[in-house]
Amino acid sequence: MTQSLGALVTEQSDPRHRRIDTLPTDEIARRMNAADATVPGAVATAIPAISAAIDAIAARLLGGGRLLYVGAGTSGRLAVLDASECPPTFGTDPELIRGIIAGGEDALTRSVEGAEDDAGAGAAAIRAEGVGSRDSVVGVSASGRAPYVVAAVAEARRLGALTVGLSCNTGTPLAAADHAIEVVVGPEVVTGSTRLKAGTAQKLVLNMISTIAMIRCGRTYGNHMIEMAATNSKLADRAARIVSDITGADLRTARDTLEAAGLELKTAVVMIERRVPADRARALLAACGQRLGGALHG
Repeated sequence: MTQSLGALVTEQSDPRHRRIDTLPTDEIARRMNAADATVPGAVATAIPAISAAIDAIAARLLGGGRLLYVGAGTSGRLAVLDASECPPTFGTDPELIRGIIAGGEDALTRSVEGAEDDAGAGAAAIRAEGVGSRDSVVGVSASGRAPYVVAAVAEARRLGALTVGLSCNTGTPLAAADHAIEVVVGPEVVTGSTRLKAGTAQKLVLNMISTIAMIRCGRTYGNHMIEMAATNSKLADRAARIVSDITGADLRTARDTLEAAGLELKTAVVMIERRVPADRARALLAACGQRLGGALHG
């Protein structure tokens, strides 16, 4: 039987904070900081479940599938944020990893609280995306019971997609997903305000999902972002430093080679390491499925 909302850990009142409105600002800040410091430990306990979900997601991505996050309110905004960072960080197509939020784009900048109760809209959003058996859908809900998110995950599972439920309570409807990630952070400093510890926990887990999945898909080399697009001066400088760090070349050589490579970071690395022109470097990368390690050492 599903727990009532009031019975959820994330909705409980922590008696230690019942008089925070009478405390000095410095003390409130210290208490919030101390509460936040407990979140990584809660995430650590869920690492086995997180890792299993990531491996399954990466397998689907390598098989030509997509990764879709679905959330409402704060959870939805965090989901969209994580997805939106993947193209500039890992050079992914914007359609490969996407976030869907209850209430649509308007909900990104203002509260559309009623949208999370629309289960029909959640299921419809999944159908509209053409979700299929190669895709992965991650439902994100602090309570684990937002109807929009639960229905979206259920519909994705019905359509054969891999499903993951990320929540901050146990035994919720989202636990019916193929992979249940339950990060129990306990009551919030401000009762029920799950944008706090629960939001932090969700952000940490989403960081892991997208980053490690991209590592598994070969979109990093060591700890370097090798697919990033050098679209402004800061990123161009970062790309040159990455080329220099990987190859040992001086920064001027790295910058010049990047220019010759059309600002393609991986191509520049292969050009330097294999001592070949840009077209040959691209051919070596293509022969190795765009994996830099294969092009350098294969």
